[in-house]
Amino acid sequence: MEIRFKTFDALSISRMKKWFGVVLVASVFMLLVLRYGITKNTIGQNFLTTPIFNTTGINPLEWLDPGVPPAAQNPENASKVVSADIIVLSLFAKRNISNEEQNSLQTWNHLKDLINHAQGLPNAVDAIKEAGGAWNILVDSVDKQRLQNDSSHGRAKEKQCPHFLNKMNATDLNSTSYKLRVPCGLTQGSAITIIGIPNGFLGNFRIDLTGEPLPGEPDPPNILHYNVRLHGDKITENPVIVQNTWTIAHDWGEEERCPSPAPEKIKKVDELDQCNKMVGIDDNQGSKARKYFPFKQSYPFVATLRVGLEGIQMTVDGKHITSFAFRETLEPWLVSEIKISGDLKLISVLASGLPTSEDSEHIIDLESLKSSPLSPRKPLDLFIGVFSNANNFKRRMAVRRTWMQYPAVRSGTVAVRFFVGLHKNQIVNEELWNEAQTYGDIQLMPFVDYYSLITWKTLAICIFGTEVVSAKFVMKTDDDAFVRVDEVLASLNRINVNHALLYGLINSDSRPHRNPDSKWYISPEEWQDETYPPWAHGPGYVVSHDISKAIYKKYKEGNLKMFKLEDVAMGIWIADLAKGGLKVQYEKEGRVYNEGCKDGYVVAHYQGPRELLCLWQKLQEGNRAMCCGDR
Repeated sequence: MEIRFKTFDALSISRMKKWFGVVLVASVFMLLVLRYGITKNTIGQNFLTTPIFNTTGINPLEWLDPGVPPAAQNPENASKVVSADIIVLSLFAKRNISNEEQNSLQTWNHLKDLINHAQGLPNAVDAIKEAGGAWNILVDSVDKQRLQNDSSHGRAKEKQCPHFLNKMNATDLNSTSYKLRVPCGLTQGSAITIIGIPNGFLGNFRIDLTGEPLPGEPDPPNILHYNVRLHGDKITENPVIVQNTWTIAHDWGEEERCPSPAPEKIKKVDELDQCNKMVGIDDNQGSKARKYFPFKQSYPFVATLRVGLEGIQMTVDGKHITSFAFRETLEPWLVSEIKISGDLKLISVLASGLPTSEDSEHIIDLESLKSSPLSPRKPLDLFIGVFSNANNFKRRMAVRRTWMQYPAVRSGTVAVRFFVGLHKNQIVNEELWNEAQTYGDIQLMPFVDYYSLITWKTLAICIFGTEVVSAKFVMKTDDDAFVRVDEVLASLNRINVNHALLYGLINSDSRPHRNPDSKWYISPEEWQDETYPPWAHGPGYVVSHDISKAIYKKYKEGNLKMFKLEDVAMGIWIADLAKGGLKVQYEKEGRVYNEGCKDGYVVAHYQGPRELLCLWQKLQEGNRAMCCGDR
């Protein structure tokens, strides 16, 4: 960022620039020195919290405002303001990292200008701020691990991402609370099962899923607040379940109540009602007529919170009761603690299906799972970039064992890489780093993963496919998708179009969601037109090399519109290129299934690790694309 002083002569300006440079270098040097002096605080079972990124008692990342240049800031706040250049320097400064380790950072330096592309993407600035602290902590840990050179270190860390956690015969909570630390977050399929008996004067109790505190904030975000009120509250005298979220910046969100005061407005989450319509309805079973409610004072219950695709489902004694949709920046991978409190005799709590990394030392076929070396001089037929979150260890392993075993991938004709943002949790980042070095197929992103920032990953995939390697075609997919690589290549050969191509499940007449309650809500400020240009659904689309190259060029020039729906963003970028004269060819592939699987698929979406392995086995047995079901 350049600051112009119009009232000084040239000599003064030159001196001031030199002095500013000296001060900047000295500040950065002190920052790095002090970083090495930070002592990590250990809590409980060696689960580490993220320390504040500190120089003079102030977190420099905390004061970033990319919309206001430092020269325009209030002079009184000058000491608290750090320019975007300092933030970038923190993330992109030269590190003591070997050439081999650099392989997981091959798009990292190309993304230096992301701070200038934060406008239009929710939470973009926060994601870069948080990444600055996470990256420094991770580099510290890598340095120490290198110095220790202890082979048992990796196995010790493995135990800190357990597959399940449990506490049996828990004591009566009374007015206190019980906390269960979840060291590596939750993922789709994770479940928390609680057995207890409402007791005490009221029998009210709460289940809270909280995340890691952010730098400079004393209280952690509440990703789910599940509040059971057996005797009602100020709004109703009847029993009610209240669900909500809380952050220090936005306070409480909008309550979701069950029974709902407006049953006609109940929405679906993972195809299940936010509140089961039977809750609050007269239950005529038994000698006394009463309204059905899943919890009752002095009666035991078994309740399970399960992480779905769109939200968290609660079942009680085998019946689905409520669903709660994820809210922006409050996603399940952020959960670090389960807190149970109130008038409850807690009998047991079990957290299962937790994300855990593989111990590479016990993998027999490890060499066959490592990525093939890439040569910048050898063009690729296809590069495939896979969206993944840091703690999706199992999904990545399933992809490695299945469609990444296609001969075209193993021979190096096709290359596959996972694009993963940093995590707020130190343990997860360390596991991710070790995984990246073991398999050589992960590209780390210089920001913390939020759903609203996946468009940046699309850009990174275009960069890798054109600047790191030279691929004829570039494909984007997800880590819960099965890609028939052979059929994608066959389809591209059949189409026989090498330039200006978008191939996939094309949508040519979609409109922006204008309902603020929608996960895909787009305001008129974000997109003012009534329709989108043609775009291809995210589970699997392919663009030609020239389109990827042009997108990167527009990004470097600062002319790339950022849009939070990444697949629609690609359509917008391509439409913009078409306005410039590019004659785009849209090739619709109906065998890309963006919701599930159908026989004959090219891409099948929403497939868990078990489904991926099953699909691969069916291909090996019969060489036919058969879905996994009851057959």
